[in-house]
Amino acid sequence: MRTLPFLLLASLAIGTATARAADLDYGVLRGPEYEPVAPAVDWNGGYFGAHAGYSSTSLGFRNVFGDMIRNALHDTSTETNLGASTLLRAQSVRVDHSSFGGFAGYNFQFDDIVLGIEADYTRFGKTGTSFDTTGRSKVTGDLLETVYLNGSSSTRIQDYGTIRARAGYAMGSLLPFVTGGLAIGRATVVDKLTYQAYGFNQTTYNANQGLTTGKPAYVYNYGYTTFLQSSPDGSTPATDTLARAKTKVVGGITAGAGLEFALTQNILLRGEYQYVLFNDFDGHKANVNTVRGGAAVKF
Repeated sequence: MRTLPFLLLASLAIGTATARAADLDYGVLRGPEYEPVAPAVDWNGGYFGAHAGYSSTSLGFRNVFGDMIRNALHDTSTETNLGASTLLRAQSVRVDHSSFGGFAGYNFQFDDIVLGIEADYTRFGKTGTSFDTTGRSKVTGDLLETVYLNGSSSTRIQDYGTIRARAGYAMGSLLPFVTGGLAIGRATVVDKLTYQAYGFNQTTYNANQGLTTGKPAYVYNYGYTTFLQSSPDGSTPATDTLARAKTKVVGGITAGAGLEFALTQNILLRGEYQYVLFNDFDGHKANVNTVRGGAAVKF
């Protein structure tokens, strides 16, 4: 008879303990149910840093020699009849080399949109050179005219800077962006040209070569230091040399795109592509394509 009351008391005790256990908050012991959300990156503020990369520069020389020849041979039959200033055509060349520099800017953030302005400096310091040589002869009546031209031209992009507007879209720690603005650079150009321009009365010259007696007739000629009428191989055309060298400050435009990563709130890493197109200068052309990486401190 005592067994039944004992079982009833035991059941009541177990039920009460179970109910109290269910009311206990074990969350304190287990920890929070979700991880805390990381604070959003604040892109507002100024920053400065350094970059390094690889630049490929295309250099053009299409109109380099035209003005030099035109100025030297203007109002001459060599220019009028042979078009000497149009003959040389130096081909474009490409120069690839590492580049490095620094940058600084300021961002303004509007929700997920980040707008800003940035300036940078890039050191390149490589030279590209192109060569061309040509000649032309023409018979006009009794006059045989000939011109020989040989030219070399080089461009050295020393360094350049840009100032650009920047627009990006914040995606947590990532900021893809595009840029565009103005560029200014220093370029050293060296152009050298040698030419021989001469002509003579072909009929009289040929007649003189057939003489066995008597004095040869005067041969109208120009452009010779000496002219031995009895010996064609003795003729010596005069050679003139023109040269110019100067360092110029040239303007241009720039555009690019990149991706920035906030390692912390104050340390930024980036990868970027930049294109710079300079205005023509003394017949020279230049554009620079650069792929680079950089790091910056934001404050």
